[in-house]
Amino acid sequence: MIAVTDLIFEYPGHRALDGISLEIPAGSVTALVGPNGAGKSTLLRCLAGLEQPLSGQVRVHGIDVAAQPRQVHRYLGYLSDFFGLYERLTVAQGLEYAARAMGLEHHAAQARVPQVAQQLDLLPLLRRLPSQLSRGQRQRLAIGQAIIHQPAVLLLDEPASGLDPEARSGLAALLRQLQAQGMTLIVSSHILSELDEYCTHLLALRGGQVESHGALRASRDDAPQLQLFALELGQSLPLEQLHALMDADSVQDWGRGDQLLLWLPAAAAQRAALLTQWVRAGLPVAGLYPQRESVQQRYSRHLQHTKEGPP
Repeated sequence: MIAVTDLIFEYPGHRALDGISLEIPAGSVTALVGPNGAGKSTLLRCLAGLEQPLSGQVRVHGIDVAAQPRQVHRYLGYLSDFFGLYERLTVAQGLEYAARAMGLEHHAAQARVPQVAQQLDLLPLLRRLPSQLSRGQRQRLAIGQAIIHQPAVLLLDEPASGLDPEARSGLAALLRQLQAQGMTLIVSSHILSELDEYCTHLLALRGGQVESHGALRASRDDAPQLQLFALELGQSLPLEQLHALMDADSVQDWGRGDQLLLWLPAAAAQRAALLTQWVRAGLPVAGLYPQRESVQQRYSRHLQHTKEGPP
């Protein structure tokens, strides 16, 4: 769906993107993470055709963004971190204007307004001006304008910024709904725990380069024979006792002492042998459940590998 090849972008005296190459699969929801200044917003703007890179190529839906930016915009929606709304247009007028700007005919644009308003819980607000909306309602209106033309790709830069917990929950539900409809999403955010609610892939940038990119699977990239499991214990044990009973290298997260995240062999026979060994050693095993690695776990693991060098 999205293909980036050797992308380089420079601001005066600073290289923001340094030879980035990656592919984003169709139907995925990618968490775009990294420290401030990593190049996240610049990458999104290059994907959207709003910045001209020094070199390299970006293709969205098979279209060269640099060669045909307006054609790409028909397949793409974009919402920046600091977005603006037309303050003198009502919610309905703003949605219709965005639809017409994206090439929809008059009748098609009018038909899309109530559809998108219902999807974003904006139907009761169609006659209001943006100044009469809450922060969360303004955010939903901005997203509505970005998806009014039913794009194949949606790029969101810090969409949960400034939202209260209820609005954040509603945003997560909306993004899951858009993915279920077949949309490909890239969501930049510093709130890694919220990205877990809807993301299928992780793209981590650092210093303008790709630090980590891949699916959030239950297996490790550096050790595919291992899978992530949650081990539930019948009682909480001190960490010292757990360390004595178990191989510390296999533990991803020691948790509270009564629930651990472990990298265990994918082969059932090997897991059974380990469990038998632990039970005989006195570990009060209550259950074992397969897990998917979270965005925070995946990012922390690659950050640790970066500090220590390749495993």
